[in-house]
Amino acid sequence: MKTPSIPAAFLALTLFLVLPATSNADKFDEYLAGFTYQERKAMKIESKELVELLQKGEAQLIDIRFPEEFAAWRMGFAKNIPLNELPSRLDELDKNKLIVTACPHNDRSHIARIFLTTKGYRTRYLHDGLIGLAELLRGDTARDFFTAPAQ
Repeated sequence: MKTPSIPAAFLALTLFLVLPATSNADKFDEYLAGFTYQERKAMKIESKELVELLQKGEAQLIDIRFPEEFAAWRMGFAKNIPLNELPSRLDELDKNKLIVTACPHNDRSHIARIFLTTKGYRTRYLHDGLIGLAELLRGDTARDFFTAPAQ
């Protein structure tokens, strides 16, 4: 039996590594081709709706800021997965829940949401950002959120 030459083995390895990337590019192309006004609306979620879904156990909030930002201030119920670590930490996401990506101003949460959507997750991004969520969760609203019985 003849063993493959180094160039043949290299070609096989290259195809193995490139095909998944092509598949991901195809998924992104497909997503963009199907982008409608309805999708534009559906990709966003406001803090009030997010809080309701979190209370029902139907959503998972992913704070995609860098660890230093998360350490400076955070939502205790959010999971921190920095954007640059997201591809290697997909196993920490619950595919049975709506994944909501968040950062203070939405730049990174948009990127994370699109990435996760092309990976097959149900996703939205927090439209009013973590700052909007912090604004909502003050006083009685914060108390009610943290004392409401889990459903």
